[in-house]
Amino acid sequence: MTSHAAKPSHYESFSYVERGVDFPAVELSDPSQRRSGFEAKLDETQRARAERLLTDNVVISFHDHPQLLPADMADISTYLRTRQEFTAFTELRRSGLTAVFDNWFGVIGSTRRSGWKWDDLITTLGLRLADLAHQDGVVVARTVQDILDAKRDGHLAFVMGTESASMIENELDRIDVLYGLGIRQMGLVYAEANTLGSGQKEQRDGGLTAFGRRAVERMNALGVLIDVSHASDRTCLDAIESSAKPVAITHAGARAVWPIPRMKPDEVLKACAERGGVLGIEAAPHTTVSYDHRAQSIDSVMDHFTYAVDLMGIEHVAFGPDTLYGDHANFQRAISDVIGASTVFDAGDLEWERVTHVDGLENPTENFRNITGWLVEHGYRDSEIQAVLGGNILRILNEVWR
Repeated sequence: MTSHAAKPSHYESFSYVERGVDFPAVELSDPSQRRSGFEAKLDETQRARAERLLTDNVVISFHDHPQLLPADMADISTYLRTRQEFTAFTELRRSGLTAVFDNWFGVIGSTRRSGWKWDDLITTLGLRLADLAHQDGVVVARTVQDILDAKRDGHLAFVMGTESASMIENELDRIDVLYGLGIRQMGLVYAEANTLGSGQKEQRDGGLTAFGRRAVERMNALGVLIDVSHASDRTCLDAIESSAKPVAITHAGARAVWPIPRMKPDEVLKACAERGGVLGIEAAPHTTVSYDHRAQSIDSVMDHFTYAVDLMGIEHVAFGPDTLYGDHANFQRAISDVIGASTVFDAGDLEWERVTHVDGLENPTENFRNITGWLVEHGYRDSEIQAVLGGNILRILNEVWR
């Protein structure tokens, strides 16, 4: 039997194998490191209220990557070839989250710069589920009841999702396979077009394809939540119209608040809400900037939140921060060609400030504590806070997953 050496305490995943021996390894970020300085301005009574709201209610991140980035971005190529993605489980348990929609890095090319293929996805999904199965207090949520049970039992629920459906190629039955393996949410398309439709990088927006419409129908039939966060405007509208069930935008913002392709226009946001969908407000660096806050922070992110609430109704808004543990801004630069940063973050002649981190929403541990504090500070009612922390997501899941 192989004798495995002790591992640093923050390398919590894959305890049954040895980093650097059983698979390639790079030094990973320390998830306990913080750069954010934000703290909501609350008195003692308000602080107690914020803590109660976070503790007593189901809190769901509609989109996050709760894994560790390399400590040194020079190791990014090795990192992207490694299918064992390390999750900061102890840190997540401090976050106040009940459930997290966990979308891994298939779209940016773990083994290929052109993106994952089918075998890559299945292999990584199996490894991910094996890792989760060896963690105490962690469950994989396949039903709404699984999320509610996780809240009751004090567990953390992971909802398995993908940011793109490119890996199914032109085979509808692969959606069934993914559902059988636990996938409950799928993005139709990432930045580049695939067999289902157009992405945000495309100069010509072809919308949803004929195959994409068949895929939407199959996802409806199975009970897979459709996500159009990275889809082109026309693909978003086509998917919302074609779907018999509400469609989600799990991580985006409002283009009226910051005019870049990565954000959604009012037409898409209103269509999403009118059909019962939910928008999760994005917080990854250099996305949810705003006219009033040109250096992205929790304040600029919440500019998108307040605009979306006014436009869509508070019952159609939640949070999908899209954060991870480590130097997210440098990570974006390292993979800028793949995510299409020069295109999807293009604000034209507008001046804005590049940041090293999004103050107040740097990683999954702090996100919802700071969001809850901000909402309390700005006078939102308990019922409104409960809705945007998780209630709205539970409602759409009850409609889609049944």
